[in-house]
Amino acid sequence: MLMSSSDRPAVLRYEPNGFRVVGQGYHVVCAVSGVAIALEVLRYWCVERQEPYASPELATKRLLGQA
Repeated sequence: MLMSSSDRPAVLRYEPNGFRVVGQGYHVVCAVSGVAIALEVLRYWCVERQEPYASPELATKRLLGQA
C-alpha cells in the first residue's frame, strides 16, 4: 500500500528562526509526547537536539532533563 505524504511525518531541519522541509509530509511527531504536530502549528523545537515539541511545557521538561 502506498502512503500519501499526509500519512507520514515530514523530515525537517530545525534552525534558530524556522525550519526547512527536507522530506515531504504534513506533520512531525513530538519528541516527548509522541503526538502528531501539523507543520502549520509547529512553534517549539530545539536546534541542538533537532527535536520538535507540541508545547512550551514539553520543551521545557525535555531541556531540563525531566522528560
